[in-house]
Amino acid sequence: MSLFKHGRYSGYLRPISYLIDLAIINGVAVLYLLKTEDSFVFITFITVGWILLSVYSKFYEVYRYTRPVNILSLIVKQLILFTLLVFAFSGLYHNLKIYPRPIVKYSLLCFTLITGFKFAIYYLLQKYRVSFGGNYRSTVIVGLNKKTLALENFFNKNPEYGYLHKKTYSFKNKEQSLNECFEYIISEKIDEIYCSISELTNAQIADIVDFADNNLKILKFIPDSKEIYSKKLRYEYYDYIPVLTLRNIPLEDYVNTVIKRAFDILFSSFVIVFILSWLTPIIAILIKLESKGPVFFKQSRNGFNYKEFDCYKFRSMMPNKDAHLHQATRGDQRVTKIGKFIRKTSIDELPQFFNVLFGDMSVVGPRPHMVSHTNMYAKKIDKFMVRHFVKPGITGLAQVSGFRGEVESDKDIIGRVKYDIFYIENWSLLLDVKIIAQTFINAVRGDDKAY
Repeated sequence: MSLFKHGRYSGYLRPISYLIDLAIINGVAVLYLLKTEDSFVFITFITVGWILLSVYSKFYEVYRYTRPVNILSLIVKQLILFTLLVFAFSGLYHNLKIYPRPIVKYSLLCFTLITGFKFAIYYLLQKYRVSFGGNYRSTVIVGLNKKTLALENFFNKNPEYGYLHKKTYSFKNKEQSLNECFEYIISEKIDEIYCSISELTNAQIADIVDFADNNLKILKFIPDSKEIYSKKLRYEYYDYIPVLTLRNIPLEDYVNTVIKRAFDILFSSFVIVFILSWLTPIIAILIKLESKGPVFFKQSRNGFNYKEFDCYKFRSMMPNKDAHLHQATRGDQRVTKIGKFIRKTSIDELPQFFNVLFGDMSVVGPRPHMVSHTNMYAKKIDKFMVRHFVKPGITGLAQVSGFRGEVESDKDIIGRVKYDIFYIENWSLLLDVKIIAQTFINAVRGDDKAY
């Protein structure tokens, strides 16, 4: 048993984080931004504003299982909102003479310090758990199957997350009973109970819920679904009636939608001005020299809310009547010589940045399919239509995870849907940036399925 008290919650971490962050934003403001002694109004404004923004953005909802990329996403979101807040203040109080450039520098300096502090705490706690065994939570798993064994393996192999797994119970062979499990949980002072729904009856689940409530134990359930799709249920009340929403989509949030759209406009404008402006004439000449036909290829595809739009590409094939029905296959005779090059390097996709600028697509999102293929997969592949909850993208998580190009079997499209749904339910601006970077790396290296 560790000499350190592990407790149910790390109750002091969040208040300490608040105090340090507030000290940073106010201290940097007094030392760097404010030029007058009349700083009380500004400090009051940004202190209250910071607290309200952090509640809205869930900036301090960082747990032991939170991934670093999610922490970065929270930081970027809070940075954007806080910078806008300071700009709003400067517009209201002209007499303080707070100008745009110092505001940007002030925000970046604050968030550099806050980011350093946040990650220092995150990694120091991990080091503390591994080295000293402190700040941990003891766990018990109820139900034995592949999923619970995977969870047990995670607990045992990742001590930095601070979980100390004690025991896994199985009721299949009747050698262990629920009452034995309850006695063990109490005697060993277990903090968290993890239950596999598929291994328990409704009566057993009800007993476990009652036990956890009556003994102040954290109870978590492992879904019984054998599907590969993630589930992020949202719990809401309609008057006093509890309602569970099956799928929480971050891009349904207005602020997230504005942030993603602003990023799309800026990124697509940059590509159009600095790349397509000079590359298009070169590609056009090469295409025309090799074969007759248009420079651009236009194809109807399904986008947001299943709405059809015209998707643009550089033409990479000989003009043919089957282009709207059949995907390019390995060794496809329709593909021209220049077509092979621009498809291999993904240059053929660049005109879709105009689709992004016009609002039909996003830089990152589920790849849109031909209308004929969408209709086929909608009937054949479970959950396929979920992809249309957001705008389609030029690139996506599925594409950088090995599921781009030709669909050779049902396994390919199922894998694509799996990653697309994960992206939809876990969107963040940082995830978009990561996917874009990986797409660029894959284009330079050359993708085996880019043909």
